[in-house]
Amino acid sequence: MGKPDTRRLDKEIRLTERKLEAVRNEEMWPLTSQERRQVMGALVSGSYRTMRSKSTDRAERRLESMWESVQTRLIAELTALRSERQRILTEAATAKAAKKSSSWW
Repeated sequence: MGKPDTRRLDKEIRLTERKLEAVRNEEMWPLTSQERRQVMGALVSGSYRTMRSKSTDRAERRLESMWESVQTRLIAELTALRSERQRILTEAATAKAAKKSSSWW
């Protein structure tokens, strides 16, 4: 029995790690369309309030909480992918051990 095929999961894990790093740098490409709309809405409302010489605290808080929620989502995805990879490896090891113990040598 060969090694379990985890290439697809490894690729997804690497992509999710890249997305998480991009979100930490406040890049827009890893965001979903709903998250992009939220970011743009907060930016627009903040810039509008700046033009009116008013406080932008609320818009800044919205942006900050949005970035944190995206990070939370990506961390949850990453955890799920890693646990799925571990489950596949454990199943393969169990199957290998069962095959070894079933032979009479």
